Amino acid sequence: MLRRLNINRLILAIILTVLSLVIGMTGFTVIEDYGLIDAFYMTVTTVATVGFGEVQPFSQAGRLFVSFYILYNLVVVAYLISVLSAFIFDGELRKIYKMIRTDQEIKRFSGHVIVCGFGRNGRRAHQELRANGARVVVIESDQELMKSITDGQTGEDYDDNGIAGGRIFTVFGDATSDLVLKQAGVERASALITALPKDADNVFVALSARALNPRLKIIARASLKTSESKLLSAGADSVVMPDEIGGSHMAKLVVRPEVIRFLDLISGLSPDKLRLEEMSYDQIRRDLRGLTIREMDVRSLTGATIIGMRQASGALLVSPPVDYAPAPGDVLLVLGSEDQIQSFEVQFRQL
Repeated sequence: MLRRLNINRLILAIILTVLSLVIGMTGFTVIEDYGLIDAFYMTVTTVATVGFGEVQPFSQAGRLFVSFYILYNLVVVAYLISVLSAFIFDGELRKIYKMIRTDQEIKRFSGHVIVCGFGRNGRRAHQELRANGARVVVIESDQELMKSITDGQTGEDYDDNGIAGGRIFTVFGDATSDLVLKQAGVERASALITALPKDADNVFVALSARALNPRLKIIARASLKTSESKLLSAGADSVVMPDEIGGSHMAKLVVRPEVIRFLDLISGLSPDKLRLEEMSYDQIRRDLRGLTIREMDVRSLTGATIIGMRQASGALLVSPPVDYAPAPGDVLLVLGSEDQIQSFEVQFRQL
């Protein structure tokens, strides 16, 4: 955890203090021929400037050594006090406590999602995951980035940046490191999204995460088309190319604008957004299992519409026949407004 804290000045102050003690004991031992106990005593009393007196009268060389030694320690002690004061009063101790508390909480997480990189893509992914009730752990190497996002907040809220759901659980470090991935609970996570700027880093994260958790669902970002096959070979389940998607989206706004506006409703990019939800066969109420789509009458009861179904075989049915009865392994795809989907959840989901 020390590597994740900005304590370089504190480490330097400790090193200078230890060096001062070594110099003092060495000087008193060599110049004045003191024993170790006497040398340590004189070193401490000189550094502390308490002036209890000399063990034995100093020689001329000893007095010269002590004079320069006192001047050196005035600088060291002043630096140590300034560092400790800043460390205590500038909130560093609070940061340590918060980091320890976060580490302990992450250790209890299971089935969570890990987001590597908190740039534009990672931040958007976090927002969507939190909006859907997922528990998320972010891995980010840039502490200043996280500080700028949380500046003016409690350190746990990100509402000014469009992030719903309050607190972010963050592990500071390099996501390509196995140690950092383990600190984020990769072995207990259900999914990982790697949205680092460099494709090579995303390949390495996918490779490391797959080795640590073979059951993990991995979604990777790519900038280059040539990186897609490498990411899939490294263990990614899906590869997303934001630049390619963005260009295609803009072109379709020209040739098929109404289709794109409808997709924006589903994706939440439009103010009057729709919600596309999924429900597996095992999540359907037991008394409703075995009924056909007509008999379930989702449209009349909730206003939502079953627009598709992924069958256990992997085949995707668009606008499934009303006489089709969902079977084990099937997943219903339901479209509706937020209120309609909530009504669907209440009436059809197994509690």
